[in-house]
Amino acid sequence: MERPEDRMALKVISRNQLTSDICEFTLAGEGGAALPPFTPGAHITVETPSGAMRRYSLLNEGEAPETYVIAVKREANSRGGSASMHDDVHVGTALNAEPPKNEFALVAAPKYLLIAGGIGVTPILSMARALSQEGTAFSMIYCTRSANETAYLDECRGFPGAIVHHDKGEPDNFYDFWEHFEEPGPEHVYCCGPAPLMEEIKAVSGHWPEGRIHFEDFKAAEVVRENDVPFKVTVASTGRTIEIPADRSILEALRDAGEATVSSCESGTCGTCKCKLVDGDVDHRDLVLMEEEKSDHIMICVSRARSGGLVIDL
Repeated sequence: MERPEDRMALKVISRNQLTSDICEFTLAGEGGAALPPFTPGAHITVETPSGAMRRYSLLNEGEAPETYVIAVKREANSRGGSASMHDDVHVGTALNAEPPKNEFALVAAPKYLLIAGGIGVTPILSMARALSQEGTAFSMIYCTRSANETAYLDECRGFPGAIVHHDKGEPDNFYDFWEHFEEPGPEHVYCCGPAPLMEEIKAVSGHWPEGRIHFEDFKAAEVVRENDVPFKVTVASTGRTIEIPADRSILEALRDAGEATVSSCESGTCGTCKCKLVDGDVDHRDLVLMEEEKSDHIMICVSRARSGGLVIDL
């Protein structure tokens, strides 16, 4: 695949199946190239073999990294990203990725409460490792469905006072966080996991001081919804009209059809895929466009037609 100038050339040097649906990949710079450093909580955005751009948290120490380590869960309803990583990426596979970014960085605090759910353990584990090495006080709560589905189980259990909870998929067995939040303490809280977990933490921490609860969410905008329907998009520069299926974004459908597109987050948060809107009624689902921009621009990674079709200029 052709590598844009702003992306790193990486090669997979090891692949490790952690659970039935979580795989760990170790990536090195192509030809031994030096890798940019990073801090706990950072991520890289990887161009998967399918062309989809996906963000993955970095697990290893990042002061002077010789490799990048990520863990990828195969999503049941994958639209091409996680399935492509699991099916098409092996030792020796070349990948392009954007340099590390950190939107979930640790701030200075006397202690920390780290909360992870499922694959959300990846940034949390990087923090736990760093804090443990520094000798900084922290507590960790790690919630998963079962032991067999828990990545890095033994390591997480080894942190002093760590709590690992398996709910067995039963709503009544959901971990009760209230005792940790009833009285605000001096700690900063970092949480990453599925939406129900993060909504629960928001609910039980509403009385805590502002700025003390931190969340990492790579699915900030809903790309596909249950009631979405197909529609058509015409590319103004070529006159080509492309069908957008109900379960695919405009960006994905254009990419599938061989149209040249640019993207990064693919979750409506970065602005990379902004296109000119020539005509049509848009259901804007991004978190980037200002109100005054919505009449003539569209983020094609998440937004759709509200009715009829759209005409856009790439």
